[in-house]
Amino acid sequence: MSDRETPSSEDLAAAGNDRIAWTGMTHRGRVRSNNEDAFLAVTFDGNELSYLGKTGEAPLTHRDFLFAVSDGMGGANAGEFASKIAVERLSHLLPRAFRSAAAGISTGFRDVFEDLFEKIDKAMKQMSRSYEECAGMGATLSMAWVSPGWLYFGHIGDSRIYYLPRAGGIKQITHDHTLPGRLLREGKINDREARMHPRKNVLEQVLGAGRRPLEIQVGAVGFEPGDRFLLCSDGIIDGLRDYGIEDLLRRPRAVRAQQNPAHRLIDEGILTSGRDNLTAVVIEVLEASPASVSAS
Repeated sequence: MSDRETPSSEDLAAAGNDRIAWTGMTHRGRVRSNNEDAFLAVTFDGNELSYLGKTGEAPLTHRDFLFAVSDGMGGANAGEFASKIAVERLSHLLPRAFRSAAAGISTGFRDVFEDLFEKIDKAMKQMSRSYEECAGMGATLSMAWVSPGWLYFGHIGDSRIYYLPRAGGIKQITHDHTLPGRLLREGKINDREARMHPRKNVLEQVLGAGRRPLEIQVGAVGFEPGDRFLLCSDGIIDGLRDYGIEDLLRRPRAVRAQQNPAHRLIDEGILTSGRDNLTAVVIEVLEASPASVSAS
């Protein structure tokens, strides 16, 4: 999805009292011995950044929120290290990049996101050159900045961000930076062929390990109460189709209904595949309320 029209001051004012709820979870799956996935959840204004818990609910009135998922790769434990570098560097760079975060990033967000990704890419490559155990490490990164009325996103790799509008349906708003992902977008193969493609796990774009110039996907989605977003690693997609993800988030079976949304996706993903690490972060836009930040 390309950049949307910049929101007007009226749009932002109307959305200023919205709240969001979030849940996040990561799991190593049934096969892998370690977890090379990582996720980030933070809230910030122009002065400070605070880490959030795995579940919570908060108003968008005075602070913005950022969520991210990263899937690492590399020999030994380098993949695990790579994903942690991606999310930790992101959190460290945020206060410098977004001094005016309380006002949102309705203009210039493409330049800000591209600068963030390039700095993380540079840091990973420096680590790879400096430490033998980090040689060849790389990571995907899908990040979403949530401010009143709008979600701004930056992405590279084959983790994904989905948009589930209140009216129904599910749409993948990020591109899979793989050969089958590109062929699917060009209409040369179908979804089943993309899933079965022998090069489905070979990334054309990645932080750290990539030799090509970075081609970061950046965009924005306007939202309203009742809308949902999902950030996930490819371990979720390995066992779940888009319609299965939508059912779990909108119409869970009784056995899953008592679980939080991220937990539902992880458990079902392990049941249907579990061959890879799995990570899910679910964001839901709620009706306006005077509630204050609450996280656990």
